[in-house]
Amino acid sequence: MPRFITYFTYTAGAAKAMIAQPSDRTAAAKALVESLGGTLEGFYWMQGAHDGFLITNLPDGDVGAALSLAASATGDIANLESHQIYDQDDQAAILKKAAVARGAYRPPTA
Repeated sequence: MPRFITYFTYTAGAAKAMIAQPSDRTAAAKALVESLGGTLEGFYWMQGAHDGFLITNLPDGDVGAALSLAASATGDIANLESHQIYDQDDQAAILKKAAVARGAYRPPTA
């Protein structure tokens, strides 16, 4: 199953609500991911341009897009940014495919 990393930012209203009534946001993220047939590998808070990220295993990119849309539609999460991520075995397969494609491609300057 493809693995994705999704960065997110809470809105000011969401941050205010979480401070007033702290809750385990991991449980909410897990329920969302599992509702789409995926698994939650990790949920992390961070500092910087985003408030946190989650690592998921999802059936495909369409499910990743649906996850982002569902979370964004609440109005409490903004700046969602998802990327498929690859381990070393995936990387080796990608490089082999790239070598085949490079041999078939004719650049505009050729």
